[in-house]
Amino acid sequence: MTLLFIVMLTTAAGNTAMQSVMPSIGTELQVDDVWISLAYTWSALLWVIFAPIWARRSDKRGRKSMMALGMMGFILSFGLGGLILVLGLGGMLSVTATLLLFAAARSFYGTFGSAAPPAVQAYVASRTPRAERTKALALVASSFGLGTVIGPAIAPLLIFPVVGLSGPFWAFALAGVVVLITLRLRLPNDDPTFAGRGQVLAAPFSANSPNSFSQTDEDDDAGAPDRAASDPEPTDDIPHLSWLDKRLRPWLIAGVVGGHAQSALLGLSGFFILDQLGLRDDPSVGAGSVGLVLMCGALATLMAQWGLIPTLSLGPRTSTLWGMALALLGTIFIANAYDLHTIALGFAVASLGFGLYRPGFTAGASLAVSRAEQGQVSGIVASLNGSAYIVGPAAGVWLYSHHQAIGFATIAGLCLLVLVLGWKALESDEVLEGRKDSD
Repeated sequence: MTLLFIVMLTTAAGNTAMQSVMPSIGTELQVDDVWISLAYTWSALLWVIFAPIWARRSDKRGRKSMMALGMMGFILSFGLGGLILVLGLGGMLSVTATLLLFAAARSFYGTFGSAAPPAVQAYVASRTPRAERTKALALVASSFGLGTVIGPAIAPLLIFPVVGLSGPFWAFALAGVVVLITLRLRLPNDDPTFAGRGQVLAAPFSANSPNSFSQTDEDDDAGAPDRAASDPEPTDDIPHLSWLDKRLRPWLIAGVVGGHAQSALLGLSGFFILDQLGLRDDPSVGAGSVGLVLMCGALATLMAQWGLIPTLSLGPRTSTLWGMALALLGTIFIANAYDLHTIALGFAVASLGFGLYRPGFTAGASLAVSRAEQGQVSGIVASLNGSAYIVGPAAGVWLYSHHQAIGFATIAGLCLLVLVLGWKALESDEVLEGRKDSD
């Protein structure tokens, strides 16, 4: 469990550390902010495409090899990305070549890095009895969330004199090599005792950390052997679950609109910090400020998911609507902030809101359908979560580059839209709980 914990923590921390330094790197390269956002959100598109493929493969055999594949994708992405940025920042590559090659390096992360999370989950589930599985999967989830805090916190400490702003890339590539070697030498080979499946996750972002990994009852047959790769897939009469299903439609609309508000705020926040604090002329110092704000946001997200939701027993509708209200308040607060403290506070409030909203609409979508459809709805929600980070960050930065007010007004408008539509269309918590009990 310690090794699996480190695998998830390293990938999440590396990705969020990258987010901390990319606005400063863009400033150093003297390139428009939107191109920097596009250069690394490109991998989110590849993640959405390939994560379900690796999840299906991890549900059979070869989970250790899938973890190794994910770590190799992580190492290649960060190692090549660091090299390209050193050459670009040193003037040995043109700005255009730097961005194109960096996006190509990030492709390794989106394509192959997405193999690790579902493989880790399936490995844990297949070797853990039902009575201990929830606790074990929660521990793995905590590593993913903890990584989103650690990454921004240590990124400024990894800016070394020789490699400069690309230091975090080199540091995490090296950490990935150590983890990969240890994984190969110390992790027992696949020897499943119980059935277990891997859950598709969106790419790790500082404001988008999972609070738990679900495991449906269909996968909890204690003592059932894992299905071999050669065994046929089970056949049943479960109908195909459409994205347009009227039971799901209100929840998915809330997920699409709110998800784009969250990703847009995350995308533009780093550039806003540099502008408001006057750090465009000193990008290295700016990386520390951006990292501090992202860390505050990640901590607030974890506080919502690990503390408020279970403590207050918030239902899906309540969690979604209160979350959007806090996100709206935080966005307005950030837009009017002029120092690091108030920016960090506003971002924390907004992240607290998004931390309440995301599990809320996820649980609502799950409870809206039958038990037999849980696997399908999980895939739909995962794809929706990931898709928000394909266009959202770049769109937010593009609007912000035209005028600060336009960017923040758009995000606030999206939050308000979820509040209005959700108030009218989302089913009450009592109705959802009744459906759960009848299931």
